[in-house]
Amino acid sequence: MADAPLALLAELTHRCPLRCPYCSNPAELTRASAELSTAEWARVFNEAAALGCLQIHLSGGEPTARRDIVEIVAAARAAGLYTNLITAGVLLDAPLMGRLVEAGLDHVQLSVQDAEEAGAERIGGMKGAMAKKRVAAALVTASGLPLTLNAVVHRQNLHNLPRLIEIALEWGAGRIEVAHVQYYGWALANRAALLPTRAQLDEATRIVEAARAAHRGRLVIDYVVPDYHAARPKACMGGWGRRFLGVSPAGNILPCHAAESITGMAFPNVRETSLAAAWGESPAFNAFRGTGWMPEPCRGCEHAERDWGGCRCQAFALTGDAAATDPACALSPHHGMLAEALAEAGETSFRYREFR
Repeated sequence: MADAPLALLAELTHRCPLRCPYCSNPAELTRASAELSTAEWARVFNEAAALGCLQIHLSGGEPTARRDIVEIVAAARAAGLYTNLITAGVLLDAPLMGRLVEAGLDHVQLSVQDAEEAGAERIGGMKGAMAKKRVAAALVTASGLPLTLNAVVHRQNLHNLPRLIEIALEWGAGRIEVAHVQYYGWALANRAALLPTRAQLDEATRIVEAARAAHRGRLVIDYVVPDYHAARPKACMGGWGRRFLGVSPAGNILPCHAAESITGMAFPNVRETSLAAAWGESPAFNAFRGTGWMPEPCRGCEHAERDWGGCRCQAFALTGDAAATDPACALSPHHGMLAEALAEAGETSFRYREFR
């Protein structure tokens, strides 16, 4: 059996007031009627703790869209898990913040779509969102909880990266995650409008490195780069089924938060299977775990136990085969697909995330 997962991503709901065109939720969104109940989530948290998880990331959609979010936080704390709320902040008010703190919330990760109100409204599809996020950040810091800002960056907002870093400082965040869009699901549908140029990527990297030096000891900057300019793949999620465990709103147990984008692959469900059984025994988790599944040229590659074959969701999205060599690798026979996508980039309109 693989080592214990370090963290559980609990996708509590797909409901969200925002409509971000790079949303990591699957194209087919789960309705509220199919979501796990409070009691079911509490059982999941206890199983996660027994399995060895230390942290719980409460996500969505927008997790505060659930009326039982306070009870869910309390259940995670009762299970002994460090609780991180990943939120857009637009539904967070002072009474709710107080109840979440009382329930045992440990940390808040707040998303921002752009540094300017007009850009944030265009990307997120919600008027007034930036002002609500500013209020939410103030509520978090006033409560004494640590705040992380999550800035998803792409072709349409990278020019505002310096200002996004300034906002993190102004709002009292101790950390900012500058995360380039990863292309599957909704982001894949909007790839031509989101893919940055190489010049944009190089400038973003320069800005991040300079800001790290300037704000060392005050602001931690995590930086996630896109694969489309790469010659080597990333160790996606630390390797399939090695570090990460996710549960979807309807209870599917996932080795990657985007794994449901691999159509035709069956995943165990918490209503039928324990987390421990899913982690250790399910075909889905073992399908791409380790190196034995790898095709050439991955098999025997000196990087095989560093990148673990790269991203299976990306391989499927681009080639139709989840077992194919990640096209981000220069040795992949499909590597040219990335250059083709970059050449086609430059659209300005979005296809927004929506229930269908």
